Amino acid sequence: MRYAFRLAEILGHTPDRRKRPGTIKSIVEHTGLDRHQVASLLKNEAKYIPIEALSRLCDYLIDQGYATADQLPGALFSVQAENFWELLARRGDVEICVGVRQGEGENSPENAWIVASDSVLIGELLNGVSTLGGAAKHAKTNVAVPGGEPIARDIPAPDRLQQTLVWSPGQVNLAEARARAEEVFTGFSEAQGDRALVCIGSVKSNPVVELVFADAFGCSPFVTEDDVDDTSARACPFFLRYRDHDPKPDAASAGTRLSKNEDAPYPGFYYEKDDGTWCWAGGNGKDTALVFYLFREPLGRLDMVLSGFSGRATRLLAKTLANRGDEFWPPVFESDGMKIGAYIVQYEDDATEKHRDALLHTHEAAAAKIMPLPAQAIARRMARL
Repeated sequence: MRYAFRLAEILGHTPDRRKRPGTIKSIVEHTGLDRHQVASLLKNEAKYIPIEALSRLCDYLIDQGYATADQLPGALFSVQAENFWELLARRGDVEICVGVRQGEGENSPENAWIVASDSVLIGELLNGVSTLGGAAKHAKTNVAVPGGEPIARDIPAPDRLQQTLVWSPGQVNLAEARARAEEVFTGFSEAQGDRALVCIGSVKSNPVVELVFADAFGCSPFVTEDDVDDTSARACPFFLRYRDHDPKPDAASAGTRLSKNEDAPYPGFYYEKDDGTWCWAGGNGKDTALVFYLFREPLGRLDMVLSGFSGRATRLLAKTLANRGDEFWPPVFESDGMKIGAYIVQYEDDATEKHRDALLHTHEAAAAKIMPLPAQAIARRMARL
């Protein structure tokens, strides 16, 4: 079992270089600790902490009203996740965000609906969080302690699960859809404590997805990058090419071209390779899905996107998460207290699933290839922030 240091989470301090609230200076002046040591503790990168330094930090937290004496030093430590489902389950608050469509007829809440494939994915997500992907039943036995009483294993579970609805593009006017998305994302971002925001779908159906990617990679949301001079200037290391008949909201993470001079001829997901060239994840009838997460460990904050390119890919992703969730761990990139997981999942086409009732088969399966995206492509974006 490994522990994380929760100083940044308790203080609400973000490691984002674009936001410097003066936290380090305040701690240094109050405790007399070395500035570099404090910075390392805030990033959860310190290899050890002397008892004297821990005592001074506890005094600071008590004096500033962040914690009480009876909560410390225990409140400064939390157990680190060791797999994909545990990463979610150890968050105190898990918020699942999904896009809503408007049916024909009268515009009213009773006439709004969620896509069936998204519902399947949400169901599997809830199952995975509550059962640790089926592993919880194997962890219920007590741990034997030599010479002592058995100790019950820690089975993590969120304190609260909630669902948030936002308008899908094209269902209401663009300003209203974006305003609702920004309300949801800002509320999550400004909250404190262990928390996760899981966005279901792509920017085609869920505008909060664009806000997650823009925040992660430091770009302007809802601004197209189809006209950048070169693909190296794209903010995201992956890209969703719309179908011709899709809604096409302006986005940094999606569009119809890779750059001003480079076309993206086929619909689906593209990603940048280590050498800087871009690759289409489809081909030969393959369907695709994207799994992305950014865990700011010092804050206990997890941003996640689960996105199938098609309805079938979304349902298949639900099955993949249920059966092979361990393959979305460990993260492909780690730096400055951040852990990023980014994966493309390829599914072989199945001609037998073209019939009308295919969408009702919630346990359908297909050969899946899980591909971690290149760490160097992500590292190049992080270096720009």
